[in-house]
Amino acid sequence: MAFFDLSLEELYKYKGVSEEPKDFDEFWDNTLKENNHNTEAKYTLIDTHLKLFDVWSVSFNGYLKHQINGWYIAPKYASENNQKLTCIMCYPGYGGGRDYPIKHLLFPSAGYSVFVMEVRGQGAEGGNGATTPDPIGSTPHADGFLTMGILDKKDYYYRRVFVDAVKSIEAAKEHSLTGKIAINGTSQGGGISLAVLGLSSLTKEKIEAAMIDVPFLCDYKRACTITDTLPYNEIARFCKTNRMHEKIAFNTLSYFDGALFAKRSKVKALFSVGLMDILCPPSTVFAAYNNYAGDKSINVYTFNGHEGGDNEQSERKLEFLTSLNL
Repeated sequence: MAFFDLSLEELYKYKGVSEEPKDFDEFWDNTLKENNHNTEAKYTLIDTHLKLFDVWSVSFNGYLKHQINGWYIAPKYASENNQKLTCIMCYPGYGGGRDYPIKHLLFPSAGYSVFVMEVRGQGAEGGNGATTPDPIGSTPHADGFLTMGILDKKDYYYRRVFVDAVKSIEAAKEHSLTGKIAINGTSQGGGISLAVLGLSSLTKEKIEAAMIDVPFLCDYKRACTITDTLPYNEIARFCKTNRMHEKIAFNTLSYFDGALFAKRSKVKALFSVGLMDILCPPSTVFAAYNNYAGDKSINVYTFNGHEGGDNEQSERKLEFLTSLNL
């Protein structure tokens, strides 16, 4: 794929086209108040034949107390010594579930615990399956998740997901090994991370660091007009059929825009972007990055697509965490 977006100089100035709703904070404050319940996290130690790690299957109360599942993984020595570790919250990419524990050993191998939250309703097509349903239905929508409930912000799918993610931090803190909290997410996971970071200004949850790679769920209108690939194409296909609902759809999406959540976070963050990424176009990533209110840096991978920096970026993230003494 050749370059198709703005020049790098322009990207560093671009802040997106989404108009921030006047009641953005009020909407999310009310949403969180409606979900001010205990997570009642349950941790079940399971045998995975991973001799150096302990793995717990997790369930907790997410949005409206719906059960959300995940993994908690920690080095075995931490369990043996009851040693608190920085817990890295990990949110999956689009269509993925919690997968197998063996897929999530990078951070535990480096001396961290990790909490992998499953995204409700997803995982049947990506990775190796999932276990968390979404019990709430939707008005007619395009294939996928991006337009589920899009005609009303209170019914929109990602309202539930973002609340689940906020509650996942509360659930992680219920584990005896959890010390400080950091956040990690790629693609959809990056968009979810931005939402959690932005909402932490309301929850007052202390987050030490964030690692956000090629984030999805940012600057929707720009994304839908610059790329015709999935998943953003789900929105374009919905609007193509439902012409009369285009304005309503994009108004709903503005309440779930990572570029707007980014304005509200003061957490130190490491971003990454691929300049040939046709799934999450560079300008949409920079919309979030340039709006981000905290200390930040971004690794730019000039000739990469949605894979971004891949293993090199993983090394950069470990360096980032070490630099913060986490």
